[in-house]
Amino acid sequence: MSTPVARASACALAFAALLTGCGSGVEAADLFVVTRTGPSPQARLTLLVNEEGNLNCNGGPTLKLSDPQIVEARAIQEELQKPASEHVSLRARAGSVFSYHLREESGTVSFADNSAGQSKWMRELQLFVTRTAQQVCHIGG
Repeated sequence: MSTPVARASACALAFAALLTGCGSGVEAADLFVVTRTGPSPQARLTLLVNEEGNLNCNGGPTLKLSDPQIVEARAIQEELQKPASEHVSLRARAGSVFSYHLREESGTVSFADNSAGQSKWMRELQLFVTRTAQQVCHIGG
């Protein structure tokens, strides 16, 4: 039979093990990966953004988004979740320069910079990609 003190000690040890073990090896989930393509090699860009604001540019080293950039990325992901679950794909019109393909947990969204029917959040994604490429990845946007 265990005593109340023994049970409390066992619970405390289990709780301590839980606290120390939870953080080890756990990675934040990805918010989205967006690929931008275009006619020039500089147009090609892949950004992988996770929930904690870690960012990979074209498979390079992990970089960090600022808090406002994390908030912006989360808002974009939340607003594009429904179109992604419906696999929305908008065609490019003549004169298109960039095409975008966003993949997130619920599905994908594809569109061009001049696609008809773009939502506000598709335009926000384009701006986020350009700013992030320039300010965080330090590559031409």
